[in-house]
Amino acid sequence: MLQPATLAFLADLQANNAKPWFDAHRKPYEAARADFVALVTDVLADLQAADPAIAASNLQAKKAVFRINRDVRFSADKSPYKTNFGAWLNAGGRQAPTAGYYLNIQPGGSFVAGGLYMPDAKLLAAIRQEIDYDLPVLEQLLAAPDFRRYFNGLSPETSLQRPPKGYDAANPALPYLKLRSFTAVRPLPDAEVLAPTLRAQVADAFRSLHPLVAFLNRAVEG
Repeated sequence: MLQPATLAFLADLQANNAKPWFDAHRKPYEAARADFVALVTDVLADLQAADPAIAASNLQAKKAVFRINRDVRFSADKSPYKTNFGAWLNAGGRQAPTAGYYLNIQPGGSFVAGGLYMPDAKLLAAIRQEIDYDLPVLEQLLAAPDFRRYFNGLSPETSLQRPPKGYDAANPALPYLKLRSFTAVRPLPDAEVLAPTLRAQVADAFRSLHPLVAFLNRAVEG
């Protein structure tokens, strides 16, 4: 389970997002980060039993967790720190252009997710081709009871208004072909984040995402 102090630190950081405050609270930050890394370590161990690619990789929790520092070079928001802890569990590592699993912990904004966000044009074309060829497979895995227990299909937030080039408007796969990201997301209320069942819940949600991740990676990896 995650400690209440971890959420409390992130809430305080959101209200005091400045280097002097952060430097004065480095010990609480280190404790909160260690708490999150411990959770990711446990979830990763559970996920290895469900995803053979994760099991075969040398993925370590510390390598999956994102840095707290923000890259402000091209942002109008110059706040130096993120106000969340995030981890990207991917067999190829954090920089791999393949599908994986994401855990976000943030007061009032935690969630568990999986899939592939905004792939480049080449990978997007490969995924659309896979969907066009194997629509029944995608529909079946999205309708699976395990998946539906946590997720309500793929997020439509990046959907195109018109059919992508090369696909007819009558194509039965069109709702999926119009997507530019292929992700499923489930919010985690703070009460669930602080519950003793958090590890089991996140691990089970990730297990339910494995068929989607495998489907996307078959397309991406050819």
